[in-house]
Order: sequence, then structure tokens, then C-alpha cells
Amino acid sequence: MSSFAIRHAAIFTVDPRDRVVPAGTLVVQDGIITQIGDDREVNIPEGCEVIDARGHALLPGLIDCHSHSSLMRGVTENMPLMEWLPWYQLEHRAMTEEFAYHSARLCYLEALQSGTTCVMDMFRFMDRCADAAAELGLRVQLAPYVADKPGKDFFSTREENRRLIHSHHETRNGRIRVWMGLEHLFYCTGDAYREAAQLSREYGVGIHTHCSEQKEEEQAVTAELGRRSLAMLDHYGILGERTLLAHCVWLNDDEIARVAGTGTSIAHCPVSNAKLASGVARVPEMLAAGVTVGLGTDGPVCNNSLNMFEEMKFASLIQKAARLDATTMPVDQILRMATINGARALGLDGEIGSLEVGKKADLLLLNLSRANMTPVSVNEEGGNLLWNLVFSAGSTNVAGVWVDGVRLIDNGEAVQVSQRSVIAAAQFQGLALQEACRTLSHTRTTMV
Repeated sequence: MSSFAIRHAAIFTVDPRDRVVPAGTLVVQDGIITQIGDDREVNIPEGCEVIDARGHALLPGLIDCHSHSSLMRGVTENMPLMEWLPWYQLEHRAMTEEFAYHSARLCYLEALQSGTTCVMDMFRFMDRCADAAAELGLRVQLAPYVADKPGKDFFSTREENRRLIHSHHETRNGRIRVWMGLEHLFYCTGDAYREAAQLSREYGVGIHTHCSEQKEEEQAVTAELGRRSLAMLDHYGILGERTLLAHCVWLNDDEIARVAGTGTSIAHCPVSNAKLASGVARVPEMLAAGVTVGLGTDGPVCNNSLNMFEEMKFASLIQKAARLDATTMPVDQILRMATINGARALGLDGEIGSLEVGKKADLLLLNLSRANMTPVSVNEEGGNLLWNLVFSAGSTNVAGVWVDGVRLIDNGEAVQVSQRSVIAAAQFQGLALQEACRTLSHTRTTMV
């Protein structure tokens, strides 16, 4: 692999000290960060390519902790979660390997173009999602949409999940990893949860599922199963350091303490939770209790966007608005949630999520010479640039994205694939999938 240095950048390391280097250099050799520091301190190796990054900020790549690839953007709208789910299920009734592949390619391209270098994707036919990730170079965690209750046979099977671990876990130099994926308590039997816990221990893989997304859902779970969602998951034995729960909007104080005590992580999806009228998760209390909280987009079908910059901004603002407290969820905390916290939630914090010597070079370079970022001032505390990274920056500022030290986005354009062909194919396949869903609309069933 080639070696390169990014020089004269404003570097936000998101390391344990949140170190900012106003004019810094970062050196990458064989996909690993080998030096980072002030321009005057770093010795660039002979023969190393030098990228002049004056007027740019360098960050760790953003991490999307919960997403669902899809071609169904803008189709199921103006519905609360419990009404929305029966319509969403139609996509999975109509899903084919080809639809899944084009869904993943489109979503992974959009993620990269908006500065995301790692995605936790819960979807179908995930061997084809792995093919899409390999083409684009994205780092992915794949959690098949497993459901095994009667009438839910249009999702993935437990056997598919096992096969995917054997065929794809830690492939592509570790960029593709496989988790145990469980759809929901209404979709999965107790045996599925217990098997997931067993295989997690046996294979050393994570467990990913949904929990406590909406008030009405929580009430339905309690009425149907006799326990609240978190207690039911605890009963099945899946809480723990390898488990990541999506949403968790309606956790009470005791449940937050239990999540913290078991080392379970949470993927917070503020835009999706607002759009589906699910509510506002108690993230400040989660963080105060010591829970690792990352950010997730929840995918285009219930977010319409895979832009983690939007997710960061909204994660802060919705808490300020709901609590009438302008000081809650400051930007340094939000930036950590989108980077190192996300990496920790995925069990990858020893490899990615911050810019430190010895970590993999998953990098995001932002062009600051745009109207939305002007004027710029940066110092060792971050200056106004720290705030603007969360409240002003967007995909239009993405100048470069690297994963494992390989450049995947150059001035907003994909390097590994023809983005024009990816988008054209997704347009064709997306309309075909929507038509297939319409023909099945009379078959939709309730969540329970």
C-alpha cells in the first residue's frame, strides 16, 4: 500500500484529550497512522506523497451505528411507527438479492459522500451487501434482519446469519464484519435470542437489535409478553458488552442503569425518531450513567438521508429544544458520539474512531473554503471551527474520504466506482421495487 502525508490541516483527533492541532500533519503508511502532530514536528518519510490540506479540516471518518439499506426513499411518509411498519414490511416481502445489492450500493455511496467511513447495516441478502461494500471500499458491520416467528418468514433466517459469519466475517482486511441480527421481540422467538447469545460467545461477534423505539410499541410489548422490552431482552440473556441496541427512546431510570451496568451500547437515531414521532431519547441521562451512545441514521426509508452531519446537528438541537436548555449536548460531546463512541459501540475503538498513531487510516477531509464554513478560526481548543463542524458542515464540504488508507472520495466524487452507473442502476431497480411493493400492498399485516 502507498504512503502519504496530509499536511497543513486543522486536525481534530478526537483522542482521549480531544487534542486539536491547528496546523498539523498526519502520516499514513500501509493503511496505518504512523505520525500526527504540528507541521514543525512531523518528519515526512522520503518518497511519501504529500497532500496540501491548507484550508481543510481533518477528522476521523464518521460512524453510522444503525442503518437499513433501502431503495424506498420517500415512499412511506407521514406515519407513526406502528402504522409505518406494515408498509415497510412490504419491501422485505418483495426483496430479492438484486434489489438488496443495489440498495446497499446506493446507500454506501451516499454514506461515503457525506463523510461516513463505517456503517452498521441491518438488512437482507447481506452477502450481496458485502459485495457492494467491497466494491466501494466502505467499512461495514452486517447484521442480517433475522425473524423466526410464524408469519415473519420474509426476513432472514438464523441459518443465514450463521452462514454469513462463516463466509464473510473479518473479510476484506477486516473491513467486513458480521453480527448476530435480531429484528424485534414481536418477530423473534426466545430461541433466536438465546442462540444469538450463544453464537456471540462462540464466534466473538456482536448482537444488534431494536429496543423501546416508541411508547405505543413499549405498551404493546408489555401487554403481549408480560415484560417491558429491555427486561425481555435481559431475560433472554443478550445484554452485554457485545450488544448494541438501536433507539431506546423510552428507557426509564432503572433501565438506563441496567444498560450501563451490563456494558450494553445504544445507537441513537434522533432524525428517524423525530420523523416517526417516536419521541426524544434520554441521551444526557444515558451518557451520565456511563452508557456508550453512538449515532445512527436508521437508513433512507425512515430518515430520507444518510447524512451524519444532519444527525449530529439534530442530536444536539432536539435535546436543547426539548429540555429548554441551550447548554445540553455540546458539540465536543456530539462529535465524539459520531466518531469514537460509535467505534466503541461497534467494538472497533482500538482500530478506528480517532486519529491516533497505530490506528487504521479512516479519514475525513473537509473543505473549509465554502460559504457555510466562513469565517474560520481555529486554535488548540478548536475555535469556532469546532462548533461549525457540527452545526454548519455538510456533505458539500467533503473533499476526501479514506478507509484503511485508501482514498474512496476525491472532491466529492467516488474513486472506486462510477457513481453515475450506481445511481442509474438504483433508479431503475428502485422503481421496480416500489412497483413490486404496490402489488403486495393488500397482503400487509400488523406488527404484532
